[in-house]
Amino acid sequence: MANVKVDPVGLGETELVASLYNQMFKPARNAEFFDRRFLGRYNPLIMIASSEGHPVGFALGFELKPGVFFEWLYGVMPDFRRAGVGRQLMDGVHAWAADHEYITTRLECQNGHRALMHMCIEQRYDVVGLRWDSDRGANLVIFEKLLSDI
Repeated sequence: MANVKVDPVGLGETELVASLYNQMFKPARNAEFFDRRFLGRYNPLIMIASSEGHPVGFALGFELKPGVFFEWLYGVMPDFRRAGVGRQLMDGVHAWAADHEYITTRLECQNGHRALMHMCIEQRYDVVGLRWDSDRGANLVIFEKLLSDI
């Protein structure tokens, strides 16, 4: 398992998030994309995972509704995948959400992101539904986890 440090950072770190995102995913996104998504959101969260002082992953989220924290986006650099970084990020988000008195976390996952789906199942998330995403032309699997279960 990779030994990473996971820390919450401020909303001023969307440039870093965009840089990491663009090394992991396509199409490319700029900091303004992330700034717009956080606009008007309550309790926005950016967590950065670092190894030897270098950022290797991120987790983003915000309050979906009172009591429910939405885990919007996770990303781990390719060289650090399957080394426990995603799980450490997820554990950090869960701890942060519990500290902020959320009852449940929710995330949506594309069917093609099997590693995240497997991690959710291993972390004892429940599948609570499907949602059609017209932008992607595909269903998203909706997962929820009670924070009292951690």
